[in-house]
Amino acid sequence: MSFVTLVGNPREGSRTRTVAERAAEVIAGRLGHPGERDVIDLAGLAPRLLDPQPPAGVREALERVVAAKVLLVASPTYKATYTGLLKVFLDRLKPEALAGVTALPILVMGDPKHSLAVETHLRPLLVELGATVPTPGLALLESDIAAPEEVLGRWADRVAPQIALTEGVTV
Repeated sequence: MSFVTLVGNPREGSRTRTVAERAAEVIAGRLGHPGERDVIDLAGLAPRLLDPQPPAGVREALERVVAAKVLLVASPTYKATYTGLLKVFLDRLKPEALAGVTALPILVMGDPKHSLAVETHLRPLLVELGATVPTPGLALLESDIAAPEEVLGRWADRVAPQIALTEGVTV
């Protein structure tokens, strides 16, 4: 099973990336997937994402996303939704490009009043691209970043069985 983590934070080495990598570890552990997990950090691709013809690095990242069986998509919450950087990248995909991909949305946020953004904004974008998106997505508060294990564990316990059904894996 190919497992790809896509990070939509414009800052390299972000807390969003740290959380996303930890979430991928927890989910992969629940699925019994000990293999490598690929990480695409859009911060490094940002300067070239709007080029009329995507450069090789952007094309390769798009190919890796489309080829994933499980795609964890993480973004900080900006203006009550995901980042424009993530949107620009995903807009490069063709309609239904994520058909056959199980996508897991995660938004990192400072205020709990934005917790529905993962379900009302990021989830519909992934579904529009053809992905199967188990419920619920994860809204992680910045205050939980220092010790996210409990939140990640509860979330993984809910979504891992759904992923297993979709991917034909025994949990």
